[in-house]
Amino acid sequence: MKGFGHVTVTAVVAWAGVAFAEEAGRSEAAEAPGVEVIEVQAHPLSGEGLADTTTIVEGEELRRSAEPSIGATLDGEAGIHTSSFGQAAGRPVVHGLGGARVRVMEDRIDTMDASVTSQDHPTTVEPFIADRVEVLKGPGTLLYGSGAIGGVVDVHTGRIPHTVPDGIQGRAELRASDNGERQTGAVRLDGGGNGFAWHLDAYTRDAGEYDIPGFAESARLRAMEEHDEHEHDDHEGEDHDEDAEEHHEDEEDHDEHEEEEEAYGHVPGSQLEMSGGALGASFIGERGFAGVAISTNRALFGLPGHSHAHHDHEEEHHDHEDEHAEDEDEHEGEHEDEDEHHEEEEGNPTLDLEQTRIDVEVGLRDPFAGFSALNFRMGKNDYEHVELEPNGELGTRFQNEAYEGRIELVDDDMGAGSVFGLQFSGRDYSISGAEAFVPPTQSDSFAAFWVGQFALEGVDMDAGVRLGRVTHDSRVHSSEDFTPWSASVGVFIPTESEWQIGFRADISSRAPVIEELFSNGPHLATQSFEVGDPGLGAERATNLSATLSRSTERFSVHATAYRNGFANFIYQQWTGEEEDELPVAVYAQDDASFVGLDLTVEYKWLEFDNGDVSLKLMYDVVDAELDISGNGNMPRLPPSRIGLGIDGNWGDLTASLDYRRMGDSDDVAVNELPTDGFTDVRAYIGYRLPAAQGLEVFLQGRNLTDEEQREHVSAIKDLAPLPGRTLEAGVRIRF
Repeated sequence: MKGFGHVTVTAVVAWAGVAFAEEAGRSEAAEAPGVEVIEVQAHPLSGEGLADTTTIVEGEELRRSAEPSIGATLDGEAGIHTSSFGQAAGRPVVHGLGGARVRVMEDRIDTMDASVTSQDHPTTVEPFIADRVEVLKGPGTLLYGSGAIGGVVDVHTGRIPHTVPDGIQGRAELRASDNGERQTGAVRLDGGGNGFAWHLDAYTRDAGEYDIPGFAESARLRAMEEHDEHEHDDHEGEDHDEDAEEHHEDEEDHDEHEEEEEAYGHVPGSQLEMSGGALGASFIGERGFAGVAISTNRALFGLPGHSHAHHDHEEEHHDHEDEHAEDEDEHEGEHEDEDEHHEEEEGNPTLDLEQTRIDVEVGLRDPFAGFSALNFRMGKNDYEHVELEPNGELGTRFQNEAYEGRIELVDDDMGAGSVFGLQFSGRDYSISGAEAFVPPTQSDSFAAFWVGQFALEGVDMDAGVRLGRVTHDSRVHSSEDFTPWSASVGVFIPTESEWQIGFRADISSRAPVIEELFSNGPHLATQSFEVGDPGLGAERATNLSATLSRSTERFSVHATAYRNGFANFIYQQWTGEEEDELPVAVYAQDDASFVGLDLTVEYKWLEFDNGDVSLKLMYDVVDAELDISGNGNMPRLPPSRIGLGIDGNWGDLTASLDYRRMGDSDDVAVNELPTDGFTDVRAYIGYRLPAAQGLEVFLQGRNLTDEEQREHVSAIKDLAPLPGRTLEAGVRIRF
């Protein structure tokens, strides 16, 4: 597979060089102002073309919703939640599906980080730099991977320019928040001339531990811990002699001291430092472009609810209990040493992340007879992060060296447009250290796909097929091979009343990821001892959906009802056993079903001179269950949610007020606590300064009612709620 990738790069780049050389005379003869630039669209069936694209967030909407993680940025869009793990980490959860079932990409290439492995690992895309974010469903996902059963999130950065801009263009932004004193700065510049274009961007972010309105631990978790402690005390009273009871009193004093220090008003370990940037350049001619970009990301942030020290302390505590009956005096001395050790070790670990990425892209118009465009895209990534213990010692190290490439050919003669393509990737992934719960593994994949759109009499259709091969070669287990495939067809019926009705049927299969196959060890981020199953088969999903939409100058509505039935759905099953003082969770397969509804409505209520007022409604709900005996509730399933909003524009002034109500999560899975619903009120006001064109100042607030907010889809929702009331002020400029 590596050989195929290198040969493909060489062939495509060489071919592009010949094409550019043929037209070099014309390009040099034409000065920059007179050159007619033709943009080669990289993926014509993406958000600009597909009728059932779920979400496109761009422009002012993206600037307002931008957060440190892509999950938090999209949270609030219909059908999309975030697997929040503090401020730094949060992947999108789409229609109740997350992890490997939702593919997060940067400019049509996977982020190639370690975020799929665990919720505490961040995605390495920066929302503040993005031009737009697309969330794709239907045949659009076939362009990028059959395993993306939940959807595809593509962050468009424009780091490889496709056109020569008219002069130097750019934007910059500074933000400061009162909660955790978070500060964010980002800048982007694009320029060029004479067939050459360049891009530069950079960002930095710094924040302390954020504030919350109550305890970091939920009331349910604290009540459960108190109940377990009382049961343990009763058992100790029955089995221990008088000396043990005296020791128990000492422990009660120690526990009371720990309870007094329980986190209140802030989330320990929620601080972050992040920075990065990119430099890109392209040569652009009449028939296309060829470009390259180099980007880096660096982050150092805490892991809330992820205390290694507590786990180590508990192990030492039990050892000392066993020695107490032999020599009480000696034990008391050891207990004092233990307290000192605990004080040195207490606190949350931090994650130190570094990533360097190189991307290349070549686009050609009319590459040869029968095809209107060719696009070649490839990225290579060197990713590493280390979890540092509270005392500064190196803990677990995650390394991911990966590449991914794709070739797309566009044929406009087949209906409204068709894309033929090949995709290939390789990943050398390893974990070493205390939490090395997955052995080093080399993963390779290859796939061929076709996606097309057709305009028939009174009906629009799209369809797609994909066939791939996935290999996981573990250094501990035998090699596992899979052949995932997918097919999709959609019918869209426009009506005379501007309504459009759509029906879709998708069948797709997903190869298990290496964590599901080969895990075997403690994973403190999920507070479990995870055990994989090398015998897992491919997961298969059948999705049926119906869409009703209408869009006019003043009114728009989009409603989607769906049912996604799974065969061999892969999930974690609790065994009731413990290993290393953690509950054991094994990966298993059973049938499952997801049923849900997404609804968005927007109505331009008022129009007046130099302004307007619009009303918005959002609602989503998803229900899912496993086809098993007993408790078949799906773990970490998002609750129902409703949102209302009002937006106003008056000259240079813009303002909005949004209300969102999250429902209760009562029907929970085994080993899962219920989660109370919450209310979220947000407001925004911005003013464009007339004296300084392109300059805007703004103030926005989140969780204005200062309510305790816990995302049920988060693995640490009972240990780290979302931030309390937050006010953020900033200034941005465009030129």
